[in-house]
Amino acid sequence: MVTIPPIIPLSNQPGVRFAAAELRRYLRQATGTDPQVLPRKRYRSDFPALWLGLFSQFPEAQRAGLSDSPEVDRYHLQIGPEGGILAASNSRSVLLGAYRYLTELGFRWVRPGRDGELIPSLSLPLPAVHLCDQGSYRHRGVCIEGAVSERHVRDMVDWLPKLGFNGYFIQFREAYNFFQRWYEHTGNPTFRKRTFTLEEARTLTRKLRREIKRRDLDLHMVGHGWTCEPFGIPGTGWYPHEGPLPEGVRPFLAEVQGKRELWGGIALNTNLCYGNPEVRRILTEAIVEWARENPDVDIIHFWLADGSNNHCECPLCRDHLPSDLYVQMLNQLDQQLTAAGLGVRIVFLIYVDLLWPPQREKIHHPDRFILMFAPITRSYSQPFAGKGGALPEIPPYQRNRLTFPRDPQQNLAFLRRWQEMFSGDSFDFDYHFMWDHFKDPGYYAMAQVLHQDVVRLRDLGLNGFMSCQVQRAFFPTGLGMTVLGRTLWDRELGFEAIADDYFRSAFGEEGEAARRYCQQISELFNPRLLRGEADAAEQQAAPSRLAQVPLAVAAVKPALERGLASPQPCHAASWRYLQKHTELVLLLAEALAAKWQGRADEARARGWKVLDWARRNERELQSVFDLFEFQLTLGPLLGISGDELTSGP
Repeated sequence: MVTIPPIIPLSNQPGVRFAAAELRRYLRQATGTDPQVLPRKRYRSDFPALWLGLFSQFPEAQRAGLSDSPEVDRYHLQIGPEGGILAASNSRSVLLGAYRYLTELGFRWVRPGRDGELIPSLSLPLPAVHLCDQGSYRHRGVCIEGAVSERHVRDMVDWLPKLGFNGYFIQFREAYNFFQRWYEHTGNPTFRKRTFTLEEARTLTRKLRREIKRRDLDLHMVGHGWTCEPFGIPGTGWYPHEGPLPEGVRPFLAEVQGKRELWGGIALNTNLCYGNPEVRRILTEAIVEWARENPDVDIIHFWLADGSNNHCECPLCRDHLPSDLYVQMLNQLDQQLTAAGLGVRIVFLIYVDLLWPPQREKIHHPDRFILMFAPITRSYSQPFAGKGGALPEIPPYQRNRLTFPRDPQQNLAFLRRWQEMFSGDSFDFDYHFMWDHFKDPGYYAMAQVLHQDVVRLRDLGLNGFMSCQVQRAFFPTGLGMTVLGRTLWDRELGFEAIADDYFRSAFGEEGEAARRYCQQISELFNPRLLRGEADAAEQQAAPSRLAQVPLAVAAVKPALERGLASPQPCHAASWRYLQKHTELVLLLAEALAAKWQGRADEARARGWKVLDWARRNERELQSVFDLFEFQLTLGPLLGISGDELTSGP
């Protein structure tokens, strides 16, 4: 009788242990045969099994010159019907290699959650898989944003390594703001209201951290909050501060136009008097203490306030660029962490006012730090430039009178200037799936831009990508997220090859019809127009283009109806989401056509119909669609204010 050989993890490291469990689970579903998992401490080449471990545990890997590394994700698969070896450079790469093995056998994961799993029916013996591969970039992660439940985030964390990602970033200390939006159902009156507490958020964040470390993924944390929490001011989200400031704190706030006060009343957006040594001491000591109390965190983000054009104008600060004072704090933090014996890495960011590089200071020990390029004001109508080509000069720094660049190449000019003083590790922190994907309802054009952005990261001197995004960015499809994961792992993969495989995997034999539909929807809605970048001629042509949306919906309908009856659960679910998407785009096309024709009242009324549809369908679409950010992004385009979105028409 032909069986699956036993699976033998050679260590108790989290990624290795989890890889063994996942291989057993998925192979059992695909074959109906349940392989044994037999832990062993030493490899035996004469014992038929699927052996999982590090390169250092396999003579074959050592002879091939493969070595263990915590920084390089690499795996070697030499597996036949009677077993073989799955060796890797580190624990998480064993898990990445396990999913790659399953992918080679025909498994696919087209979106998070069980309805995104394409599980093939496999006959024994299993085919041989021989390959050796390494990730193109060191940093390949996703950052929490939007409105989320515990399940939404858990499903995303579970999905990430299946596509080759290796890290997850929990913003703040407890991610309260993101959980609160979901559990209190901000902006959706069709749900019953409730109160969500900070302690609940802390409980959910602890669970999430365990899930991340079960897979041995890089755990990034905090970023926001350092400029207020150490001073006794809550910084759990972008909320107006309630009550008086703690005693003695006001002199620490940035002085802007002669006043030291919370910027717009929001602590998280308020910069401090960074020229004050006491401010720097309190900040850096708080980070050291937090690092000591949280040894599971691999990478701590140390960011300044989320506001802009609000840096201190007092005599201690005004003669220094914010970036010079920032680098002073980074060096001070490094000294304190070293003295405490803490090896945690620190992310510093290039963002709004900090786009302008320091003139006087320099980072003393680059190995401690990771540069994070965060071009939040860039346009997504075109990708970053490729190799070569001159970049524009950066404008002079003018304190609190800055204009931030939209052009991707202008953003790169700032990055280049920073790279002249820092040549260490780095990644792009970008926002394709934060708001912009809602401005491309087909998700197709933006996926093409994203692909080029990722391919070119190496040419720009960047070693990866952290996607700051809603967790539910899979409506109508997961093409964009699949492009991101697969291209970060292998920058040589072409967009067409990824898209071909994705639509066939997600939709089955008629996947090409779904692909044509998504491509047409992107073209007809013209994302440039929704971004406010189109000229008068494009705006004038918009209504006639949008009038073709019903034709695109009609063209896909025959394939859609057949797909809904598919016996393959993954395919049927993909067509079901696409069917709901056709309902949405028909309503959205009518609202936007009225807008471009200058009929503001009608656009607003039709816009409310769009939002009403989205609210009523949120329960069914919650795993793939973030209503909270959808409303905030498209509502104002249709003349609906943010305040109205939290109440009603």
